[in-house]
Amino acid sequence: MTSEVIIDVQQKSISIALLEDKLLVEYQNEPREASFSVGNIYIAKVKKLMPGLNACFVDVGYERDAFLHYLDLGTQFNSYAKYLKQVQSDRKKLFPFAKASRLPDLKKDGTIQQVLSVGQEVLVQIVKEPISTKGPRLTGELSFAGRYLVLMPFGDKVSVSSKIKSSEERARLKQLIQSIKPRNCGVIVRTVAEGKRVAELDGELKILMKRWEDAILKVQKTQKRPQLVFEETGRAVALLRDLFNPSYQNIYVNDEEICKQVRNYVSLIAPDKANIVKFYTGKLPIFDNFGVTKQIKSSFGKTVNYKHGAYLIIEHTEAMHVVDVNSGNRSRSGNGQEQNALETNLGAADELARQLRLRDMGGIIVVDFIDMNLAEDRQMLYERMCKNMQKDRARHNILPLSKFGLMQITRQRVRPAMDVNVEETCPTCNGTGKIKSSILFTDQLERKIDYLVNKIGIKHFTLYVHPYVAAYINQGVVSLKRKWQFKYGMGVKVIPSQKLAFLQYEFYDSKHEFIDMKEEIETKSSI
Repeated sequence: MTSEVIIDVQQKSISIALLEDKLLVEYQNEPREASFSVGNIYIAKVKKLMPGLNACFVDVGYERDAFLHYLDLGTQFNSYAKYLKQVQSDRKKLFPFAKASRLPDLKKDGTIQQVLSVGQEVLVQIVKEPISTKGPRLTGELSFAGRYLVLMPFGDKVSVSSKIKSSEERARLKQLIQSIKPRNCGVIVRTVAEGKRVAELDGELKILMKRWEDAILKVQKTQKRPQLVFEETGRAVALLRDLFNPSYQNIYVNDEEICKQVRNYVSLIAPDKANIVKFYTGKLPIFDNFGVTKQIKSSFGKTVNYKHGAYLIIEHTEAMHVVDVNSGNRSRSGNGQEQNALETNLGAADELARQLRLRDMGGIIVVDFIDMNLAEDRQMLYERMCKNMQKDRARHNILPLSKFGLMQITRQRVRPAMDVNVEETCPTCNGTGKIKSSILFTDQLERKIDYLVNKIGIKHFTLYVHPYVAAYINQGVVSLKRKWQFKYGMGVKVIPSQKLAFLQYEFYDSKHEFIDMKEEIETKSSI
């Protein structure tokens, strides 16, 4: 199996696609200014105590206050609180972390009002992003994740991943980390650390320790509250940190700066793989070039087609995700209804496992498969689903089919499910149902080009249009594009883009910054 990562960096967002054998299996899209990512650490103030819930609400700057339960404060909360006071008592000289004292563990049966008070400052880390009407979920037990290790300030244990089965290797790693870990720190050894040398582990441990020291320094120097003191690595690097494996063939990035960040990170964790990171310089949008845009359009939405005419209906409710399996116009198998149902269900299991990863669906998922009479067929379907889900990094649990033919799945949820709207509103009428004569569309584009070149003075720009429109503009020996170039200069470029609707268009300057060329009447009708 070959794996490729495609990173599309736009002015306002970053999109990341993971392809396995050219098939889209994971997709992430995040605004570049997004600041409430899992792993971010804040110095914040307690807003309100909730004794009935044994929890409190904390202001981290989000529109809804974040939730912090007493049991999520962490056993070393008292040590954090004391060190926080020592750090903030002197704004000029930082109190050394190595000299910080560890206080007794927090009692498991304690209450929130015994430990916290309204207005108290706390160091907290986001463990779950805002979902629906809920604010972020917090923890007081801070951790800094790397490729091989996770550093936990004020921890006292060295834990080794249970997925490392060799007892000799577990003992080696534990002894090695015990000898190099800093004072007042606990460490979790991740699965990928198996077989790694001390120099690699020690190098990453120093990097993680530096992140903790920088966070504390920011707490000391700033007085604004709430304040972000540690930001999780960018989405591109964070995704690679958790996903990266030696089977990757290529990582393509269409932004030079992000490409350097990714190459530096890959060089750090796998020096022999640094050459797989490549800067994409093609004319077509990067997702169009690698066939990602078309897969996004066909894989999201309420109805998802898979092989032989069968399809899934996926709906989201407040409590759960519901999936219905339909055979559609699938030709019946010569072996009868039971075999037809089995084949349809097995295909649905393959597609559903991909959809769960692709949409990052979490919580409870209920799947209504086509009824099957034979117990061995139902068991085969259950085993197929379990096998397909082995590639999924999120924690999950799958139950066998109930007597009603329903399969229940729970899957870890840390961020809202990815929901891409694949339906297109007419960009010309903006939903009113009336448009100008479409044959005049190219005349409208030429007026805008004339305005750009002769009024604003932008001589070099790229016009992105729907592939059908691009084909019309580029057709013939003396094409419409060639006429525009003779008239307005060779800086005029026309590129097809699959993400645009039929009569939609976008202008970008030579630095690939968006130029808003909407007319006043278009702007009014879209509001």
